[in-house]
Amino acid sequence: MAAFSEAQYKSVVNDLTSGLGDLSAKLATVPGKTSAAANRWWIPEPVAEAIVWCGNKLIELGEWLLKNIKELLEGAVAPVYMFIHGYQWESIKGIANSVSGNIQPSVLGATGSWQGDAATAYGNEITPQSTAAASIGTMADSTSTALYVCAGAGLAFYIALGAIVVKFIGALATAIIALGTAVFSWAGLLIVVEEAGVNTGLIGAAVAGLLTVLGAEANEMGALHGTAVGSTAFPLGHWPVAIAGT
Repeated sequence: MAAFSEAQYKSVVNDLTSGLGDLSAKLATVPGKTSAAANRWWIPEPVAEAIVWCGNKLIELGEWLLKNIKELLEGAVAPVYMFIHGYQWESIKGIANSVSGNIQPSVLGATGSWQGDAATAYGNEITPQSTAAASIGTMADSTSTALYVCAGAGLAFYIALGAIVVKFIGALATAIIALGTAVFSWAGLLIVVEEAGVNTGLIGAAVAGLLTVLGAEANEMGALHGTAVGSTAFPLGHWPVAIAGT
């Protein structure tokens, strides 16, 4: 799976949207082509009816693809926000790791020249704070990675949809040419019918692949929640108390 690039992603979505416009425009020519082919004076009525049926079927298949791709495009903004939030979580990781490192007892002088009960008590109390901050850093890193993976999966998904639309436009163009030829051929319709079947499978595969990645990342987020409420770094699911008693 390719790494997410915001510029590439916007280009992919724009190309996909443009492709849907091209597909819609080609579908708009089908009724005229159908009528012209069916109304030739030398075309027998049964053949004319078959031509009209084929034209309607081309429109039906094309509109099905348009409808489904448009629905899938409704979530196109999500990968961008995932990438942005992934970057923000990276910043949180850096802050948390910095805090964890800076409040280590050895860094703060809790050992060495500072001796006695106060130094020992301070070291005992500050260590869980450092551990909790380090845990925040680890969770932020995992969250950032999960968001980047989801953003990359979204990019791969829309690239796949774009390829499907391009393939279908090519098949539809061939079918329209066949529809308008002097000797009508079923070949054009068969090409589109075959493409529709193949594209249905490809769309299903693309959706399934995306759901697989998102499902895995959802499990990762569940594991992060378990870490957040775990007793190791966060007793009883809370930040460790700095002063247990006096």
